[in-house]
Parts: sequence; structure tokens; C-alpha cells
Amino acid sequence: METKVRTGLENLIEDPPEYFENQRLGLLCNPASVSSDLTHASGLIDTAFPGQLKALFSPQHGYYAQKQDNMIESDHAVEPHLNIPVYSLYGETRIPTEQMFDTIDILLVDIQDVGTRVYTFIYTVSYCMETAAHLGKKIVILDRPNPVSGARVEGNLLTKEVSSFVGRYEIPMRHGLTIAEIMDFFNHRYEIGCDLEIIPMTGWRRKMYWQDTKLAWVAPSPNLPTPESALVYPGQVIFEGTNVSEGRGTTQPFELFGAPYIDCDRILEDTRGKLPGIHLRPVCFEPTSGKWKETPCHGFQIHVTSKEAYEPYESSLVLMQSILKHGGKRFEYKRPPYEYEYIKMPIDLIIGDPSIRNRIDTLEEISSIRRSWRKKLNGFKRISEAFYRYG
Repeated sequence: METKVRTGLENLIEDPPEYFENQRLGLLCNPASVSSDLTHASGLIDTAFPGQLKALFSPQHGYYAQKQDNMIESDHAVEPHLNIPVYSLYGETRIPTEQMFDTIDILLVDIQDVGTRVYTFIYTVSYCMETAAHLGKKIVILDRPNPVSGARVEGNLLTKEVSSFVGRYEIPMRHGLTIAEIMDFFNHRYEIGCDLEIIPMTGWRRKMYWQDTKLAWVAPSPNLPTPESALVYPGQVIFEGTNVSEGRGTTQPFELFGAPYIDCDRILEDTRGKLPGIHLRPVCFEPTSGKWKETPCHGFQIHVTSKEAYEPYESSLVLMQSILKHGGKRFEYKRPPYEYEYIKMPIDLIIGDPSIRNRIDTLEEISSIRRSWRKKLNGFKRISEAFYRYG
């Protein structure tokens, strides 16, 4: 019999904890915060706890996930149906203030993470935990699936010298934890000291990808419109740090990538046998916004043929190095600013270790670079497994 995945949100509504009684509630959410029948968390919580929901909070891209790109801020607002404030945590501040928390006792977090170090939602929650710890408030995480599997971790760990809002803690690019597990990890590993409770999922297994959950996909941000885009994102996001289009401004962001100067035949020849689990289909596309707007770009669409064999981060490093090698001076790294960092190179913030960029530039084999991070990655695996809640 097929197991049905139920999110923490649905389990909360079905069996609310006694400690919710007479507590003022806040909710960190966005459009992906829905039940299996696509009812939004704000309405469900308001109905289940009448009069208790006092404030909403939104992460990057806004409460309606309407903001397209990095450093495009959202303003505070009022939710028209509930007539309560929506505090933007990607606007004038990325850290919730004491005033924002004045009207709540418990902050509920119902956020769909995508399992990737540079996705800022997890750091928004970490700042909420720090503020809650300081003010003596409780945080309750309503758990959701890791869409790119909880059984796979990948990549180098972040180094402290390039910590930023796209990487606060020493974790790999693909961390293999659910939103609740990684918050529990942060809370204990970095001694945040938050009064943290978790409402777990039921029916979820670590080896599941999003398609295995049978849940409907609601884009957590504008440029992750499908589970397929989320699957390639842990690798393809590195192109944000270059002048190669990562497919923003197209209907298939992150699945498509390219630039006017790319020689597809050379890239295919150069990477043959180095990209297991995917097929690269040559394409030409014109972004309607972002890099190379309205300019024909030669590149590829990534078709995943085996999720188990595919390693998105290493594959994209191989591709970036090949484009660098054959693009010559036409290939460039993006200059700052990037996610509120005005000095450090964006590519270093994304990769998480400047030495790796230097080794890529000298054309050291990616397989050799990978071996250098294996020991620390295995160490992260051992430590993080203590926070697994699903086997």
C-alpha cells in the first residue's frame, strides 16, 4: 500500500498540542505553505485557533513569492482577509525585531526548503530562532519534505571566511535534511538556545524525492517552478556567480543555461563521460529578463535520466570549468554586490570556499577537488545523522 505523506501543518491541525492554548501565534510562510488539498496554512491555522493568529512573516521573494531576484526587497503589509500585519524578513531587515515579536508568544514556521545551502529560507528561520531565544519566545517548525532527497549529501562545507546570507553555517551545498532537522541541527550545533518544538511529517522516507511524495508542488520561489528545477538547483545555482545565464527570464530556470559565446559541441566533447545521470540537450534561448536579456544564448537543457546517479553540484562544477576553459576571456565571474555582500566575490559566496574557485581556474580536475572535501563531508554526515527524524 502506498504511504501518504502528511506534512507537519496537517498533523498540527489534526492534533494540536496543548501548549497552543491561549497563546498568541505568528506564522512564517509563503505560497508553498499549503496542505495536501492546497489550502493555505494561514487560513487553516486561523480556523483551528480562532483569534490567536496575530502576525505573518515572509522570507525572501515576499509573502506572495512575487519578487523575482536577489536583493529585490519586500515591504511590510497587511493581509487583507485576516487583517493582520505581514512582516517582511527580506526588506529593511533580514532579522526580526523585538517589536515584530511583541504581539506573539509562538512563531510557527511552515516553509518549503529545497535542501540547498544557498537557499536563504533556512537562514531567515535561524535569525528567527536567535530573536526568539533572546526574547523567551517559542518556535514551532511544521516539517516538510526535502524535495531533493534526505538520503543524499553533496559538496564542500562552507568556510567561515565567506559566510553570508547565502551561507551562515558550515554545511555542504546539498545538506540532506528537512527544514525541521536542519533547524534542530543549527539550534544545537551553534548553541542558539531557542525553545524549539517540531511537528513532524508522517509517511515521509529519507530516500524520497518530491515526485515520490505525491504532494502537489507549489513554487517556493519564482524561479523554482517545478520539482525538476529544484532537482538541478543545488548545482546550477553556481552560474548566478558568472556571466552565464542560469535560465532566469525563461520558462525553465536552472534547467536551461547558456551564453552567447558558448560552443555547445566543444562542451559536449569536453564533458563526455563526466556527467552521470543527465543528458545535455543543446538549445538556443533568449531570456526576457536578467543576464543576456533578449540576446540569443547557446547552451543546454539538463534532462535528468537518473536521480540516483546525478550529482548536481559536481556536474555543474564540471560544466562551469568547461565553459571557462573554452570561453576564454568571454567567460567572467560576476562582480559584487550579491546578497548584501559588497566586497566578496559572488561565486565564492555560492561555492562556499574561495580555494575551490582558484583550483577550478587552474583547470584542476573536479574529481580531484572533490576528493579534497570528502573527509569533511563525511564528518558532516556523521554529525547530521543525529538529527534525523525519519530513519
